[in-house]
Order: sequence, then structure tokens, then C-alpha cells
Amino acid sequence: MSTVRPDLSIALFCLTPGGVALARRLRPHLKMSCFTSPALIEPGFIPFDGGFANALRQAFGQYDRLIVIGATGVTVRVLAPVLHDKLTDPAVVVLDEQGQFAISLLSGHVGGANQLARQLADILGGQAVITTATDVNNMAALDQLAGEIDGRIDNFRDSVKTVNQMLVSGKKVGIWWHPALVAQKERVDTRGFVPVEDLAALPELDGLVYISYHREMLRLNVPTFKLVPRRVVVGIGCRRGVDPVLVAQMLSAHLADNDLDPLALKAIGSVDLKRDEPALNQLARSSGVPFQLFPVSALSELEHLFPVSDFVRQTVGAGCVSQPVAWLLSGGNITGHTLKQQGVTMTLGVLA
Repeated sequence: MSTVRPDLSIALFCLTPGGVALARRLRPHLKMSCFTSPALIEPGFIPFDGGFANALRQAFGQYDRLIVIGATGVTVRVLAPVLHDKLTDPAVVVLDEQGQFAISLLSGHVGGANQLARQLADILGGQAVITTATDVNNMAALDQLAGEIDGRIDNFRDSVKTVNQMLVSGKKVGIWWHPALVAQKERVDTRGFVPVEDLAALPELDGLVYISYHREMLRLNVPTFKLVPRRVVVGIGCRRGVDPVLVAQMLSAHLADNDLDPLALKAIGSVDLKRDEPALNQLARSSGVPFQLFPVSALSELEHLFPVSDFVRQTVGAGCVSQPVAWLLSGGNITGHTLKQQGVTMTLGVLA
């Protein structure tokens, strides 16, 4: 059975007694918030705030996945004013009251609606209805692959459109994995792609997707599309009020010195005393990554592994910050040296 990641938030909406009954069948299998009409409310359900349309539109901006037990047409009309694009819209799946069909309506690949529709069909003994071209042709898709490996692509929309069109048109699209990532390829769906082992001996191809978090840009005789898995984390210690421009420049330089693609950044972190540090919050926002914080006690437990500073201990409570934070973020896979400049320290890690 395909499953949805447990950390993804799901909201279910039901409008009729039959919908409420179907929601009851699903609740033991999925962690979700269930919304219904005030007239149908029962324990475990939340009443619509301002009616169905208003509640569904609010949830559209608050949840990762939406399930609507009702008519497809009604769902489309309600959501039309809040639709944005496939990169940011949540997944939307529509179910009929009997649970016979799970229709992947919106954000099938990036949002995960196709995956959710299959899971709902498995639970209910129904049929998943999926219309994305790569799926109906029994192929993987570039946006699906990006989602599976948490990857980023420059010019995401155009790259996905081009590669997926190649696949469904019978073109030969190769896929090459950087040696550091070869273990990943057995865990993801690459149906339709042509495996490439040696870049010096390419088979006949119309295009190539290459997967790497290093900075290299391949120059080949076919169109290439670089998919960058987000595997890089950075621990940062800094003095109060540090210049945001300095921090951003240091990170860019540190990534370059370690041959890491900026798109590979997955998270930045620091000690929880830096929760409100403007430069670090700004860096996280501009990089589009979470800012993760750790208590002093967690850093103190690891400081025997790293050089310590009495000044940092007096200021923070632990003898060092960037190294233990990078260690915690990466699961112990620190890479390169610690960069120190003008009251800022940075340490990189790479997730296995």
C-alpha cells in the first residue's frame, strides 16, 4: 500500500450523513481534521466556520492535503478563487459518498494527490482515478521524482513540462545519479527513464536528468536537467545583531568552498537563544528553509567533540554552537571546516 507521510497535515470535509459515515471509516487509518456542517456535528468533528466554501478555502492555505467527500464540480467551483499553481497548492482528492472512487483533483505529483488517492482507494476498497499523463502511461515524472527525493530544479515549471512531455512522447530521457547518491535510486520510481551509469559512454538520448547536490554543471551534447536533492544543513552561531548581508555572503561562500549547490540547502539551525535573531530568520526565509533551534543542554552534551570557547560558554551556556548544531541537524555527518568571520561561525553537514 502506498502511504502518505505522517507529518503531512490532512483536512477532510463532508457535507452529508453519508459523507460523515465515510469519514468515520477513514479516521482509524489517517490522522486528519474532519470538518462538517453544524447540523451533522458529532464527537471528533469540527463545524464549518462560515459555511463549507469559507471553511474549505481557509483550509486550502493551512493544510498539506484536502479530502472532500462530495461532488467534483462543487469542489472545483469553491476552490477556483484560491488556486495558485502546482508548486504551492495543496493536494486535493474528491471522494464519492460510497468510497467507490478517489479522484486526484489537484497537485497530483508535487502535492501528492495521486499518492493520497491511491491510499484512500486501498483503505476503502475503491478505485483511484488519476489522469496525469505520465501515470496513465505507466511512467514516472520529473516533478514526482523531485518530490520523492526532496529535490529542487532551476526553472522548475519549464523543466518539468519539458521532461514529462519527452517521456509521454516516447523520447529517451536518461537519468544519472552522482556516486554519493546511488543508494537512493533503488528507493524511487524512475519508470520510463533510461538508466545511465557512465557519462563518458552515453546511450542515444534526447535528454538527461542528473541528480547531484554538488555544484557541477554537466556540459553534454543533449539537453540536461539538474535535480538537486536537499541534503545540506548548516549550524550557525553568531553575536547579537549581526549583519544579515554578512551571514548570507558567508553561507554562499561556504557552500562554494565545499562544492555544494545552494539549492541543496535543507535547513539552518542554531541554539534556541537565537530564536529572534533577525539575520538568521531572514536567512531562513530568503533560502526557503526552516530555522531549527536546539536547547543549550543538547549542545552541551556534544561539546566534548569540538573545540570550545570560554566566551561562548559565558554568553550562551555551551562551549560551542555551530558544530553541535550541524551535528544534530545532519545526524553526525559534518563536512568541511568551520567558517569563522566577524562574530559568526558556520558548520555544514550533509544528510546521508
